[in-house]
Amino acid sequence: MAYVILGVGVLLFAFPVWLAFVGSTHESSVIGRGELPLVPGAEAMANYAAVWNRGASRSFTSPVRDLLWHSFIMSMAVATGKIAVSILSAYAVVFFRFPGRMIFFWLIFITLMLPVEVRIIPTFEVMANLSLVNTWGGLIIPLIASATATLLFRQFFLTIPDELVEAAKIDGAGPLRFLRDVVLPLSVTNIAALFVILFIFGWNQYLWPLLVATGPHVETIVIGIVKMIGNDAATDWNLVMAAAMLAMLPPVAVVVLMQRWFVKGLVETEK
Repeated sequence: MAYVILGVGVLLFAFPVWLAFVGSTHESSVIGRGELPLVPGAEAMANYAAVWNRGASRSFTSPVRDLLWHSFIMSMAVATGKIAVSILSAYAVVFFRFPGRMIFFWLIFITLMLPVEVRIIPTFEVMANLSLVNTWGGLIIPLIASATATLLFRQFFLTIPDELVEAAKIDGAGPLRFLRDVVLPLSVTNIAALFVILFIFGWNQYLWPLLVATGPHVETIVIGIVKMIGNDAATDWNLVMAAAMLAMLPPVAVVVLMQRWFVKGLVETEK
């Protein structure tokens, strides 16, 4: 019964994706007439080549290859930035003793209660005052801080035995060497699992790039797909679906390539 339920869930998820793939292989007129079949058509190569090289012609969007590259840069920067900042902040909270240490930790933790929509107006004002609107810095920097990743790394760092810390001190290891030679190697599976989650988080960002990325040189694939959709008469639905299929490939590739590390980081008992 468990496999039957999982199989039904897979079908419910896969069927819309299959329809999008089928739509990307037909002419736009077939979709416009509402006559989309369940089997692929003969226009796949032409549709994918068109959207890859020039985007949706009637909506004047950038080529999908450029949009995918922009999204990849943003996702990699957000994922690596979040992990780096979170590791350092969690390391400071766990292994250093300084006044107000727990106050800083709870201030970080409280930000989990503030949704992005609450913070987005003051964040945009800060970016505008710093002249970072429509720049890579304005697109990436506000998304780097992560209270969730900091909390997860803190919980893992607390499991590192005090004896290991004392042994490192006896061997003459300073804070940076202890972080590099002990903490980071022990955190590899956690980093891999978080990287997958954070990469997909950055890839799927919509609201913030919609406000900040006002030029084609920083426009992401999610925003590009939205701009491809005009009114029904001016939308090349076959090209939109082809762009959507291409947009799914990088996050799927990350999950597939890092699946072993991702599962290991989530299910290991000592984590």
